[in-house]
This record gives sequence, C-alpha cells and structure tokens, in this order.
Amino acid sequence: MYARGRRRWPLPDTIAPGWLVVQVFGTLFIAATLVTARERSGWVWALYGASAACWLVFLALDRRPEAAARWAAASALLAAAALPYAGDSSAILLTAIILGRFSALAAPSVPSIMLVSGAAMALSTLSWPLRGDSPADTLGQAALLLALTMIGINHRQHVVRSRQAELLLQQTRLAQAEHARAVALEERARIAREIHDVLAHSLGALGVQLELAEAVLAERADVNGALLTVRRARRLAVDGLVEARNAVAALRQDVPPLPEALEALAEEHRSHHRCAVDFRAEGVPRRVSSAATVSLAGTAREALTNAAKHAPGEPVRMSLEFAAGVVRLRVRNRLRDEAGDAGPAGYGLTGMRERLALIGGTLTAGREDGRWQVIAEVPE
Repeated sequence: MYARGRRRWPLPDTIAPGWLVVQVFGTLFIAATLVTARERSGWVWALYGASAACWLVFLALDRRPEAAARWAAASALLAAAALPYAGDSSAILLTAIILGRFSALAAPSVPSIMLVSGAAMALSTLSWPLRGDSPADTLGQAALLLALTMIGINHRQHVVRSRQAELLLQQTRLAQAEHARAVALEERARIAREIHDVLAHSLGALGVQLELAEAVLAERADVNGALLTVRRARRLAVDGLVEARNAVAALRQDVPPLPEALEALAEEHRSHHRCAVDFRAEGVPRRVSSAATVSLAGTAREALTNAAKHAPGEPVRMSLEFAAGVVRLRVRNRLRDEAGDAGPAGYGLTGMRERLALIGGTLTAGREDGRWQVIAEVPE
C-alpha cells in the first residue's frame, strides 16, 4: 500500500489513450511471439512476416479507421492461415492477439467481424486433418478464437455507445446554444421595437405640444396657455423616459416582479394625482417573462394616465389576476361624463394593443356599468 500523500506512479491508461495502450502492448506481444517462435517451415515464416507487415500498416493508418480495419483483418487471416502448418503455439497466439484487436474496432460492422472470425476458426480446424491434432485441441482453438471475438465485440459496442453519447451531447449543446442565441436575438428585437415605439410616440406627442405652445405664444400671446402646454410636453417627456428605462431594464434583465411594478405605479399615481388607487393581486403569484411584465406595466401606466386625464380625482381600481394559463390585468375608473359613447381610447392604448399582440396578448377597452374598463391578457 502507498502511504498517504505519497505520489503514485502513473498507469499506462493515464498517460495515453486506451486504444494506443492496447496497440502498443499488442505490438509488443506480437514481437515477443515472433522472437520466441520455433518454426522450421519457411512457408509459416512467410505468413508470419506478412501478418506482421499488415499489422504495422494497421498501426500507421490510425487516422483512417476503415482502411486500418481492412489491414487488421488481413493480418488476422494471414496468422490464422499458418495454424494448420505451425509447429508450436505461436500461430494461435498471433491469431488470438490480432483477431481480438480487430473485433474491438468500431469501424468494421459486426457481420464483417463475424465473417473474419468465422474464417479464422475454419482455418484453425484444418490443423486436425493437416497436422494431426486431436479434435479436442482443434475445437479448443476455435472456441478460444470465438471467445476473443465475443469479448472484442462487447468492447466494441461499449466504444460505439460512448461515441454516440459524446456526439449526442455535442449536438445537444449546439442546439441549446443556437436556441439561446435565437431567444436572445428575439428578445433584443422586441426591446428594439419597444424603444422605437416609446420614442416615436413620446417624441411625436412632444413635438405636437411644442408646436401648440409656439402657436399660442405667437398668435395669441397667451403665456398661461403656453405654460400649460409646455407642462404637458414635459410630462410626456418624463413618461417617455420612464417607458424607455423600463425597456432598457428588460434588456438588462432587472425588471421587478409584475405585482411590485404595478404596486409602484399605483403609489406613484396616488401621490401625483391625489386620488385613491386600489390595487390587488388575485391567485397564486408566479414569475412571468420580462416582455409580459413590461407590456402589462405599460398598459397599466397608460390606463392610469387616461383616468387622470378624463376622470381627474375619481378613484381607480386595478387588479392583477393569475389564472390558469393567462395573466389578466384589469383597470376600472368612473367617468365624469357618462353621456357620450366615446371613451379615452387614444394612440396610447392602440400602441399597447399592438405591443401585447407581439407576445400573443390581447387588450379590450370600453364602458361597463358607467365605468371605463381596460382589460389586458397575456398567455403563458
């Protein structure tokens, strides 16, 4: 036993691939067998030499598995051809070593391996009539070659399964990488559309308000009216910056949970507009995608802005429902002017409807029991 902490000598399979270790030891065994052979027949030595030459070619063609397998089969059959004429056990040792290595190769098919093994066993049985061996010895040689073939095939199947598992793992990793890349590109495209919509809507409304302020000052010299218009323009700019920050936050993946985002919007509306905002979440809260969070939060902000514009001071009820397969946002407020049929549906809600449609969501808005109601749904 080794003492604790004492360095151990490296084993052969830790400093070289297993196949290389097998072929190095196989070559050494073949060389030792040839050196210790006691043959007098030149014909047998010619077969030994041809078999050894084929084995060396097999070693040289390690980067071409199919061609190498053919040379290994030729080496095994040449060694087996010497079995009926060999004077000692060198021929059976050579045949066993080479046939066992050939049977373990992954390149040849199992039928090809069995064909070569069957030919080698058939040649081994000729030692009975040609050399006068006993039937038991002849059958023993054939059984030995069959057993080595079965062992080699079993090892071959293990190698093939290992390579297939490695290939499958590589393909799985490649598919996962491609999927992650596609998801990232889709998310960035969505964020780009979000920022584009925010800037186009906010800057367009801001330009209209500034033109109006300029017209009020130039044509009417109405400082108070112009100041009111500038304040509306400032509010539009602030809202646009908030939405743009939310879109960038989605890209950075630091979007707050949806209930927290809606609670923050409700608190902001209470403090800015001095009116009651009742928010509640129904169902079991669960995490939703950043796209759904940004879209529903933007819908809630637009609905609260419309409520402050068309029904200032009126209480607002906002609910978030986590239902089966869908997340539903509902915003309701009472309208002061209940005579008309038109509601506060403008470009803001139209933009929200389009954004929700990009992620498979829907938005409906209209009167119900004297109240204006906005319902946004996003599937999961």
